[in-house]
Amino acid sequence: MATKTETKPKAKAAPKRAAKKAAAAAPAEHKLRIRVRAYEHKILDLSVKQIMDTAARFDAVVVGPVPLPTEIKRWTVNRSTFVHKDAREQFEMRVHKRLIDIMNPSPKVIEALTNLNLPSGVTIDVKMV
Repeated sequence: MATKTETKPKAKAAPKRAAKKAAAAAPAEHKLRIRVRAYEHKILDLSVKQIMDTAARFDAVVVGPVPLPTEIKRWTVNRSTFVHKDAREQFEMRVHKRLIDIMNPSPKVIEALTNLNLPSGVTIDVKMV
């Protein structure tokens, strides 16, 4: 006896396309990603606080500061120039980093951040994501 197997109708791909179109039609959320780097963590924290106060003054939504891993560079050097290999000095340089995201920044926020006066030794990388 041969029996017929019932087949179920396949789902259509149209709902997936509609979801993609709806996501594309929604306004894109822009982020201003700021990476701050410095050798001294106290100066770094003061700079981050100054950036966050400036953004808060213009009612911008701020995410962070997020502490990133500290980059440590180490060197070992002979104390003597020629002999005494056992006598060595070790040096290290620490680079502290923080990450701040500002959601949907207005032009006033961007202008205020560009006019910000930060202490020397603080490096800032600004990227629009």
